[in-house]
Amino acid sequence: MMELYNTILYEPLLNAVVFLYNILPGNDFGLAVIALTIIIRLIFFPLTVKTILSQRALSRINPQMKAIKDKFKNDVQAQSAAIMKLYKENNVNPLSGCLPLLIQLPILIALYQAFGAGFKPDNLGLIYNFITKPENINPISFGFLNITSRSVILAIITGAFQFIQLRQNQNLMQNNSDGVQKEMQALNKQMLYIFPVMIIIIGWNLPAGLLLYWVTTTLFSMGEQTYIRMRYKN
Repeated sequence: MMELYNTILYEPLLNAVVFLYNILPGNDFGLAVIALTIIIRLIFFPLTVKTILSQRALSRINPQMKAIKDKFKNDVQAQSAAIMKLYKENNVNPLSGCLPLLIQLPILIALYQAFGAGFKPDNLGLIYNFITKPENINPISFGFLNITSRSVILAIITGAFQFIQLRQNQNLMQNNSDGVQKEMQALNKQMLYIFPVMIIIIGWNLPAGLLLYWVTTTLFSMGEQTYIRMRYKN
């Protein structure tokens, strides 16, 4: 299983980031990280839109689901049948939002590992023959940032952007759902502050190159959410 994972995900992504490093101006690995992150996110953009729209659809019928659960609280079979009928009437598939995430997860893990491996010269033996193998990768990105070293400032910036992205996402969901349960609202509010702090703590000792990936994917998510809010207003 691990060999299959390396063959179809890890090695191709490692080669992709090295290829971009070779062709982008200045042989800047940080720029290659940003470019590959954007390419991957663009490929999965349709799936991401589907996920968010599915979440919004489920949020809209949440009050009706609550009413069904209250009505059939002592009859699990009738409750399940009524909920399935509600899904069908509103053309909602509760699993449609999960599948894209399950597909993306192993790719994102491999992408994360490929960026880390690219910092180590001994991993360059995995480079394909048709891709120029650099003798070593310059760790200085944008003329000042050592992507192999930790960056406290970049970790804080990453957490700040994550906070903005989570707030934007919560506003997007709330604007399209009048029936969000109070418990869920409270949990979302807690995560709004807890998750960015966790990211800062985790990122405190991570190489700056990996934080560049994190910042880029967060900014891309913010752009996706803005597009979806404008494109799908109902």
